[in-house]
Amino acid sequence: MTKLLRAREQIVSCARCSRLREYCERVGIEKKRAYRDEIYWAKPVPGFGDPAARLLIVGLAPAAHGANRTGRVFTGDRSGDFLYASMYRCGLANQPTSVALDDGLELSGAYVAAVNRCAPPGNKPTPEERDTCLPYLEREIAALTELRSIVALGAFAWDGILRALAALGHATPRPKPRFRHGAEATVGPYRLVGCFHPSQQNTFTGKLTPEMLDEVLRAAAT
Repeated sequence: MTKLLRAREQIVSCARCSRLREYCERVGIEKKRAYRDEIYWAKPVPGFGDPAARLLIVGLAPAAHGANRTGRVFTGDRSGDFLYASMYRCGLANQPTSVALDDGLELSGAYVAAVNRCAPPGNKPTPEERDTCLPYLEREIAALTELRSIVALGAFAWDGILRALAALGHATPRPKPRFRHGAEATVGPYRLVGCFHPSQQNTFTGKLTPEMLDEVLRAAAT
């Protein structure tokens, strides 16, 4: 079994955060009206993509009716629509949409994950829940042996990545790099790049445009 597959099994079977597990399971029972006929995944969500990825993209956590429903990170919600469309334009995905586990999506040279693997109430994990989940990101980073660049989608992901890399023995630069869109830092062998999260709050207001996301992904993938 590869390290990535082992990490996937450990993530999916995790039950360490009772608040998050109870919330995800309740959402899977109550459901959203538009998805009332679907069976929700309602389990922790592992990363997804190319095992030989040179680029890792990290978000905050699964969406309650997105990845918590579909079982794949950034799949089945507007944030995922925005992200994978950009990855397709940048040659990192074979199609611009991501709607279900069996939709045929494949990534090339890229892997997508999140700091937290369970959908949190209000989209806000606690610091304890973040720290409990971070070892899974550490294991995925360690398993991606060709990895060179990491894109942090938002400040929460930026901080989580720095913590994960420090746990892997890569010293955080001093002063500590601050998140901003387009920020860059070198941490150990990795290039860390900041990007606004493709949430509706950012994309509907124009804070993050398709061109801005494409620019970050193309730069990080080179």
